[in-house]
Amino acid sequence: MEANNPPDTTAQNDAGDEARYEFSDLNRGKGQQDLHGNLDFILDVPLEITIELGRTSMPINELLKLGQGSVIELAKLAGETLEVLANSRLIARGEVVAINEKYGVRLTEIISPIERIERLR
Repeated sequence: MEANNPPDTTAQNDAGDEARYEFSDLNRGKGQQDLHGNLDFILDVPLEITIELGRTSMPINELLKLGQGSVIELAKLAGETLEVLANSRLIARGEVVAINEKYGVRLTEIISPIERIERLR
């Protein structure tokens, strides 16, 4: 058998006839850049980015009492990092910054792919 020829992939079907199956070489013609994948086709896919300052839970009767000027206490302490979520999945943590009278988030930690997988369990 030559190195460039695919292995023999003949099989017998129920009628006893010989059928031949050929499998394409998935690595043929691939450059090093292609092996890492070409992400260009997903660059325009929209993601919902959420910056989470904190969470709390309250009974409906407390929620109904809220009005303008009410304060909702969050479970996070002042100065704790914010969570950055992409499509409801944690991807980073950061801190609040003010730039030209607008709020922003400075990323302080990027969640590793291994941590993201562990969070799915």
